[in-house]
Amino acid sequence: MPEPIVTVVGGGLAGCEAAWQLASAGAAVRLVEMRPAVPTPAHRTGDLAELVCSNSLRSDNPANAVGLLKREMEAMGSLIIAAARAAALPAGDALAVDRELFATAVRDAVAGQPAIEVVREEVHTLPDGPAIVATGPLTSDALHQALEALLGEGSLSFFDAIAPVVAADSLDMGTLFAASRYGKGGGDDYLNAPLDRERYLAFVAALRAAETVPEKAFERDVPYFEGCLPVEVMAERGDDTLRYGPMKPVGLRDPRTGRVPYAVVQLRRDDLAAAHWNLVGFQTRMTHGEQQRVFRLIPGLEHARFARLGMIHRNTFVCAPKHLDAQLCLKVRPQLRLAGQLTGVEGYVESAATGLLAGLSLAAELGGLELPPPPTWTAHGGLVRHLTERPAHRFQPANAAWGLMTDPPVELPRDKDARRAAAAAVALDAIRAWRAAAPWPTPAPVRPGQTV
Repeated sequence: MPEPIVTVVGGGLAGCEAAWQLASAGAAVRLVEMRPAVPTPAHRTGDLAELVCSNSLRSDNPANAVGLLKREMEAMGSLIIAAARAAALPAGDALAVDRELFATAVRDAVAGQPAIEVVREEVHTLPDGPAIVATGPLTSDALHQALEALLGEGSLSFFDAIAPVVAADSLDMGTLFAASRYGKGGGDDYLNAPLDRERYLAFVAALRAAETVPEKAFERDVPYFEGCLPVEVMAERGDDTLRYGPMKPVGLRDPRTGRVPYAVVQLRRDDLAAAHWNLVGFQTRMTHGEQQRVFRLIPGLEHARFARLGMIHRNTFVCAPKHLDAQLCLKVRPQLRLAGQLTGVEGYVESAATGLLAGLSLAAELGGLELPPPPTWTAHGGLVRHLTERPAHRFQPANAAWGLMTDPPVELPRDKDARRAAAAAVALDAIRAWRAAAPWPTPAPVRPGQTV
């Protein structure tokens, strides 16, 4: 195939995945990332594919839609999923990673791919020629304004939040107990802080009374993403909201008492050395001082040292059904594709998946081929369906979901578990056949320290 220089703007998960797929197909890629020269409010490093919010890529079970999405990505040679496997931590049936090892795996693979040139500079205007913009929820003001001018309307927005991380040597391990997430099995990979009713209600009251970071004027009409609500917002919704949400004690019996606690705070390992632990589901916009005061009310965290405090940031995305086609091209400029959270998907894996689709689609176009959208009964096809078929006036970001997948070519069992297992098998067969329509080989991503 020809070797034009393709521009990919954004060195996050979607941008790196798109660049990897394009380079593997024979295209010369210019991958542009503005960090570290131009920082963002949420990133801490200049690493490619830095994980900002959580270190979890969520369920790794193919009976879960995002678990199936991972399997489909692996079948297509995903760099991001291979890097996650290389940096995986014990986390029950979830795929959680050591952030630094994950970024290292992506960096080493990109650096070892001679067809990718990494350029560190801010992009102020939308690129000409074949290009993919995957600048994520923290797109720079200049590029945001350029996109806004092209589309003729403002981007939609919602708030995304980051959970705090605590140092292991500051935790009271005599109070915490180890167990799998919600008793699902797979090892005792989570630490659990048990609360009785009195301490739980006191904790909820403290959340409600805590000082939060004041909203800026432009933030007042921006909604929260329901899948990532700050804990203090959940506390305002009722006394029991948290203990039926991130603090639910289902399947978590305290071995010291033999009883299931009234509520539980779960901590997930954040690095390979288990030196840091993430408070699962504890996104927040409390001030830093209030976070330390309130979260130290949790049993076992009375003397917690915070390696990272929570925060909230604005997440921008376009109204995809109005502006994108099934190839993720902008309708007003078909040579320009979008990928990642900017499209209106939510989640690390979903963002990387759109990068993979945009990369494959553009690679096929450059080679004079027409690669149709993936079948609607695959997890990837479900994401495309979300981005193109939702009513534009009600469009909001979404994760991968079984409900987005339609029209399987075979009749599926009625039993839920059997149905999902069969649907996953059919989807994987379909995605392999779809990927085989592209004439270049499926890439085999390298591990950290190896070269291409």
